[in-house]
Formats: sequence, structure tokens, C-alpha cells
Amino acid sequence: MHILVTNDDGVQAPGLLALAQELRQIGQVTVFAPDRNWSASGHVKTMERPLRVRQVTLADGSPALTTDGAPSDSVALALLGVVKEKIDLVVSGINPHENIGHDVTYSGTVTAAMEAVIAGVAGIAVSLHSPENFHGPLDYAAAAVVGRRIAAKALAEGLPEGILLNVNVPYLPLEQIKGLVVTRQGLRVYRDALDARQDPRGRPYYWIGGEFPIGIPEEGTDYGAIQSGFVSITPLQLDLTARQALETLKTWEWK
Repeated sequence: MHILVTNDDGVQAPGLLALAQELRQIGQVTVFAPDRNWSASGHVKTMERPLRVRQVTLADGSPALTTDGAPSDSVALALLGVVKEKIDLVVSGINPHENIGHDVTYSGTVTAAMEAVIAGVAGIAVSLHSPENFHGPLDYAAAAVVGRRIAAKALAEGLPEGILLNVNVPYLPLEQIKGLVVTRQGLRVYRDALDARQDPRGRPYYWIGGEFPIGIPEEGTDYGAIQSGFVSITPLQLDLTARQALETLKTWEWK
């Protein structure tokens, strides 16, 4: 099997390397990722300028491809022919922070996996629920093993058409992770704040800041699972139709 590994943190991010090294145990791996950080970039496709691709060397000496485009550009370029061999699975990650609830609309990690599904290739996003104020290098070893196991299962079973898996892993040693559970999206609580400032010439500019978002640890949800020490596996679909609202809207008088 041929697996494409990408991320939204840049091609030299340690989480990507850890994931690629584990996935090499189950198939051929090609790494193709952005040349810089695209966190919270959402689903971007670059159409107004040309994209550059170059080869780089990862920290373990293995080759990788990188582009000046977004995470979803990396996937699109690979699947459209920059990578010549057929790709069976796209795995995006490992993101250093969880992607739960509404995060999936912001996350370059998740939307890279979405780009794969749009092209008819199975996609998995892997993120780590690291401590909020953690300083120093993160340990991606457990999350990488989890990512490999889920990728192997997805390849063996075959994901339903139009479905990607959003995987979130608690920041625990592998032996302390309680298991893997299938969950639904939970509720993310954002605590954004506007920081208005002035530049040296008196012109206003703004930062969107605030405290780190939190989640509601409800049972059966992605955040509830990782808070309880379980790996959360949430199937996502690209059809965003609010089906429960269809019949209500059909009763309105539209003119």
C-alpha cells in the first residue's frame, strides 16, 4: 500500500516525522507537506498563483516533498500527478493539539484529509491532546503508533465512500491509553478576544487572541473520550446538509 503523509505544521515538524516512521511499517510512504506552518488555515486551495515544489531531507535522512502552498494543496498536487505512484491512503498529522468539535472547519490537518476524500482517496487526520501550557518537545510516539494501527485497519476494512476519520489521541504513554472509541463531534468553547493596538504611526491594527479554547467533556464525544484517556475516532462526511432542517424550510413560503 502507498500512503501519503502530510500536515499543516510544516514538512520538518516532529509529529509528521514520527507518523511517517510508524507508517513505513505497513506500506510505502511518501511525505508531501507545506514548507511552513498553516495551522488554523482551513480548507485552502491556491488558484491565483503558481505553486512551487521541491525535495527536502527530513531529520532521519529520508526524502520528502514540500510546497509553498497550503496543506490541501500538498494533497491535491500529489494526487493530481506530482507523485506518480497511485496513492491508497492520505494520513495527515500528527498535529500537536487536538482537533475536536468545530475545530475541524479551521484545521489544516483535518482539511488535508478532506481534500483526499474529495479526490476519492481515503483520508485520516491524527491530532494529539497535548497539555495546554506544555513547554519543551512533545512525545509523539504513542500517537504515531495509534495512527499506524488505525491506518492499517482502514486499509484492511476500507472506509465508506465520502468519509474521513478524525483521530484525537490523549497525551499519555501508550500503555496508559484505555482504548479506542468511535465518537461524535463534541462542543468546542472558544474564548477569543480582540486585542486592538496602534502602530508607531498611529494606525490601528488587531490581533485575535484570548485564552486557549476548551471543550465540553460529554460522554460519547471526541473531547469526552480524550479527557477520559481514550483515543477518539470520529467519522466525518463532506455532505454538510442539515437534513433535520430540510422539511422545515420546505414549509416556508419562498418567493
